[in-house]
Amino acid sequence: MGNEGTARKERRGLFNRFLDSIEKYGNKLPDPVMLFVYITAIILICSFIFGKLGTTAINPGTGEEIVVINLLNGEGFIKMMSNLVVNFTSFPPLGLVLVVMFGVGLAESTGLISAAMKVTILNAPKKIILPVIVLVAILGNAAADAAMVVLPPIVAMIFIALGRHPIAGLAAAYASVAGGFSANLILSVLDPLIAGFTEIGAQIYDPTYIANPAMNYYFLAVSAIILVPVAVLVTTKIVEPRLGAYEGEMETVEDLSSIEKKGLVWAALSVVAFVAIILYLSIPQDGLLRDPETGSLTKSPLMDSLVPFMMIMFMLPALIYGKVVKVIKDSKDFADHLARAMSGMGMYIVIAFVAAQMIAYFSWSNLGPIVAIKGAETLEALSLKGLPLFIGFIIVAALINFLVASASAKWAILAPVFVPMFMILGYNPAVTQVAYRIGDSITNPITPMLAYFAIALTFAKKYDPKMGIGTFMTSLLPFSIAFSIMWIILFGIWFVLGFPLGPEGSILLNK
Repeated sequence: MGNEGTARKERRGLFNRFLDSIEKYGNKLPDPVMLFVYITAIILICSFIFGKLGTTAINPGTGEEIVVINLLNGEGFIKMMSNLVVNFTSFPPLGLVLVVMFGVGLAESTGLISAAMKVTILNAPKKIILPVIVLVAILGNAAADAAMVVLPPIVAMIFIALGRHPIAGLAAAYASVAGGFSANLILSVLDPLIAGFTEIGAQIYDPTYIANPAMNYYFLAVSAIILVPVAVLVTTKIVEPRLGAYEGEMETVEDLSSIEKKGLVWAALSVVAFVAIILYLSIPQDGLLRDPETGSLTKSPLMDSLVPFMMIMFMLPALIYGKVVKVIKDSKDFADHLARAMSGMGMYIVIAFVAAQMIAYFSWSNLGPIVAIKGAETLEALSLKGLPLFIGFIIVAALINFLVASASAKWAILAPVFVPMFMILGYNPAVTQVAYRIGDSITNPITPMLAYFAIALTFAKKYDPKMGIGTFMTSLLPFSIAFSIMWIILFGIWFVLGFPLGPEGSILLNK
């Protein structure tokens, strides 16, 4: 199975030809490791050129002058060398991925995931499996970035068991988590985080303004439902037909043996018990996992502990299942399974090392915030009004995502520019914030600045070792395009009809 994906159906239509071009030229790009190396080199060269030119920008929120830092000098060399190890070890996705994979990998190694999938596949109507997967993926952003690590490989295995292409499932899961990152039926840790920067920007215009973290809730909850059929259609009508039939080893779905059923029951009981403990520590107002000062759950030890809790959520039932089915008889077996679970993470660690250096250098150079500020100034100069103004803002936020992936980091720069600017025009900060969140989300699946893109590609290579960036990108790009269209249409309808975006989230400032 090569980069061009053999056994594919004849491609027709302008859009498929467009994807063909993306695939053709994308596959000519180097291996992801070397691609990150080349991008790092470009960042260093740009830091040198624009540093020598004295390129600057003024942070509209603080009035501080931001200067491009030249990293190709003695001081830059020392900084790169002295921080090389720290850049790697403090790279946020590194620990998150490895910790979660201890649990997920053990669950896969012992056969728990396979058994659970068999139960799901043998008992659930196949027509609803993909919509459920997409909805779970979109809601997974409540667990922050962890869902981008946990869900894609699991969904890929589910697709194999269904006789479908695993990369289609992987792409659907990753794109749904990343592309629908702000949509959810519940409030997540991102809501108060983003609202905090909105409040700072709004107080430039109105010092008394207080941001409600739920001010976008109505719109984002509806978005979570609306994006599900969009992702399902993209998966079944575009991504799967392009990938064609999977030529790797398919898993035969057979009924569970009696010992496997027994193990699954005990594993399920352990999950129920663990969840019950977490709820006991979270639901009471004075619960241990709530913020000790405010009693909040959105900013609390619970949210800070999601990653280790997710590891335990997989590891505990995996250990119990392994003991029941006798694949784990003693501590040596347990250690062997853990080692087996982590043995496939070598390529990810290599990519993480290079990506960590690239992102650190880009941050040190100040190139990201300067480009963001210049882009904001350009949009302001266009003098757009009403709905076209906000659509233009969505596009700017989406493009900036290729330079700065962090939602909070971008909004820290953009909020002091756009929130007061749009307030002067009579718009509530809530509508500016929701437009930003749309733009920030829709290009998440395809921006290489989001470290999880490289992780998803690493998982894809498990099923097709020759998988090129172009082929993988064409499995993700349709989701970004479809999400962009649907979300902008939904935003336009909401904007024109003047529906509230959430509590204290009117469209106009005076309502």
